[in-house]
Amino acid sequence: MILIGLGSNLPSPAGDCRDTVLAALAALNEGDIRVVAQSRLWKTAPVPVSDQPWFINAVAAVDTVLSPSTLLARLHEIERRFDRERGELNAARTLDLDILDYNGLCRDEAPILPHPRLGERAFVLLPLADIAPHWRHPRTAVSLEILIAALPKDQRAEIA
Repeated sequence: MILIGLGSNLPSPAGDCRDTVLAALAALNEGDIRVVAQSRLWKTAPVPVSDQPWFINAVAAVDTVLSPSTLLARLHEIERRFDRERGELNAARTLDLDILDYNGLCRDEAPILPHPRLGERAFVLLPLADIAPHWRHPRTAVSLEILIAALPKDQRAEIA
């Protein structure tokens, strides 16, 4: 299973954050990427805690023959269509697309897989539970249920 995280906390040419994430899900379905499952939309507090607007997040399972590097390049192309500007780490953004897990592959070169912080983020784990409740972290084999239970209490999330 290839898992993609989606997030937005600034408006984009597609509209507000909700519209942006929905449009990005549609954009993922172009060419040689096919969305096979998608989570509900979640409204989540920024991590680390800040005065930024809350995010709209989702997770999609996709099917593709693209390599991890080529897939990441395609995700960056989609982000640019939504006016994503890369700058300061953890800055507000129109769209963020990340490869969370690529068929359980573990690698330390770019793109690092699985995503280095996916097991520590409510904005990833809660949407992931919508589509893959039995998923286990590829490096640690820790269950999604245990990872969610261990989340810090300041990582607030609700169904959008």
